[in-house]
Amino acid sequence: MKNILVTGGAGYIGSFMVKRLIDDGFTVTVLDNLNRGNENAVDKRAILKIGDIVDTNFVSNVLSEQSFDAVIHFAGLISVGESMTHPDDYFRNNTLGSFILFEKMRENNIKNIIFSSTAGVYGNPKTVPIPEDHQKLPESPYGESKLLVESGLDWYSRTFGINFVILRYFNAAGGSLDGSMGENHKIESHIIPNLIKSIFNDREFTLFGNDYNTHDGTCVRDYIHVLDLVEAHILALKKLETESGRFVYNAGTGEGYSNKQVIDAVERVTGNKIKLRIEARRQGDADVLIADNSRIKNGLHFNPLYSQLDVIIESAWKWHNKNG
Repeated sequence: MKNILVTGGAGYIGSFMVKRLIDDGFTVTVLDNLNRGNENAVDKRAILKIGDIVDTNFVSNVLSEQSFDAVIHFAGLISVGESMTHPDDYFRNNTLGSFILFEKMRENNIKNIIFSSTAGVYGNPKTVPIPEDHQKLPESPYGESKLLVESGLDWYSRTFGINFVILRYFNAAGGSLDGSMGENHKIESHIIPNLIKSIFNDREFTLFGNDYNTHDGTCVRDYIHVLDLVEAHILALKKLETESGRFVYNAGTGEGYSNKQVIDAVERVTGNKIKLRIEARRQGDADVLIADNSRIKNGLHFNPLYSQLDVIIESAWKWHNKNG
């Protein structure tokens, strides 16, 4: 595989993915509407096609212009809280957009895809760490929109022979180790960048909920460094180069940290005290999401190198110090 289409390649994880692919010798085309992504984050060596994934004609034109060996599908909205107030946006962008993509892949005989899914498909898990075969009961339209895509992709595979790897992300975080790239969402909902921004802007950080069923009352999440997550995609591409079929993996570390522990770590790494305000928990947020990552370790030989919490925070802090 040499020619890769990356949807959502102007976003946080997508831009890291594009750079890694090009550095590894791939030819990359990026499809992004730039509503949430940043054009400046796209590696200049990539081909950038600006348009919406729900625009059938646009997607058709992009996929028919050249012969792609695989698609890495990041494009979509990602905020649990936002999905609770605007579910229509999530089903339109995440679900409908994906089905348009799959259909155009079928029409153009593109047989390989890696899909960015989420631990949100599990809802409030009964088993922690969460195995991939755990029941799927999403607590938000975001999680539901991704689960519908997973189901549809499975049927496209069974019906039309499309090979896929689904990666269920837990919490991607961090920046490049040299501080040159980082997390810069236009609407930021993730705890680590928001904590760092509260320091830079000398304002309170809002902690949503201290009444979760956890050891300290704040929700617990599994954090994976963006560089490790990108590596998981490279390993998934290699899997599809040598094997046909349908593969689903949790992309996490198997270790969880509460929001309170993350706050303490940010204070420790940065040397700054967080001004904290506590508000009610957000709808749709599960108590604990920690990956059982044994399948991805065994199936893709995945070994996260940078996902220690302090390394994640140090790399994010370095990027914010460079970029304000």
